[in-house]
Amino acid sequence: MNKLPVLLAVYSVREEAAADFRAAMTKVKELGYEGVELAGLYGLDAAAIRAVLDELELPAVSAHIPLADMVADIDAVVADAKVLGLKYAAIPYLPAEQRPGTDAFQAVLDAIPEISARFREAGIQLLYHNHDFEFIPMPDGRTGLDTIYDTFTPEQLAAEPDTCWVRVAGYDPAEWIDRYAGRVPVVHLKDFVMTGRPANLYQLIGTTVDEEEEGEGSFDFRPLGEGQQDIPAILAAALRVGSEYVVVEQDRSSDRSPFEAAAASRRYLASLGW
Repeated sequence: MNKLPVLLAVYSVREEAAADFRAAMTKVKELGYEGVELAGLYGLDAAAIRAVLDELELPAVSAHIPLADMVADIDAVVADAKVLGLKYAAIPYLPAEQRPGTDAFQAVLDAIPEISARFREAGIQLLYHNHDFEFIPMPDGRTGLDTIYDTFTPEQLAAEPDTCWVRVAGYDPAEWIDRYAGRVPVVHLKDFVMTGRPANLYQLIGTTVDEEEEGEGSFDFRPLGEGQQDIPAILAAALRVGSEYVVVEQDRSSDRSPFEAAAASRRYLASLGW
């Protein structure tokens, strides 16, 4: 069976990585992951991170880097990305005041061309990692996410679909991956169970947000194969559109340790021949 390299989003084990980065990455390697996607530097500098990952032969293929950091000091961000040996750098999240449909959204779009150009000069592709708020309908009928991608060429901005949030938004993740064939080099694999539409979903991903009063239901992140996602269909779509990597991410684990959850996801993928 065809398959792609399987990475682990270090955000899944962020507390363990911050406590002892070398020990955490050693465990990631032992679980059978073939690389990682970073989100921060875990109290170290880029050179120290690179040294650990090189020793373990566990490359940092991609990293989530806040847009605010890119805007504030793109020189420093690109310099660290080069030291880390990144192939991809992803805009991971937009705060409420910058999302599609807000007055500041245009400023987000205006910032991307220069940021993308600076990364491309370093041989790094800029990605956008979605949640569900980008699927808001815009005045012209497109979703906010379509607006983002329609504004730029694939070279300027490629896609890193988070398949959990695509599904939460009411879309089929495999169909959405097909929609952007040719600009989806990295796919986030994430499973969950949800009933209704609970409030405060973004608190579950470790983000500080204002309290939402409206919403009813339940939500829980799950290891791959234990939730509502059709993971085989998502994997097939990733292969179909020419993706290069899949990234396992579980923002929060409620019934086992983060590493136990990461192990369960890796075992499930192995059972599918990945």
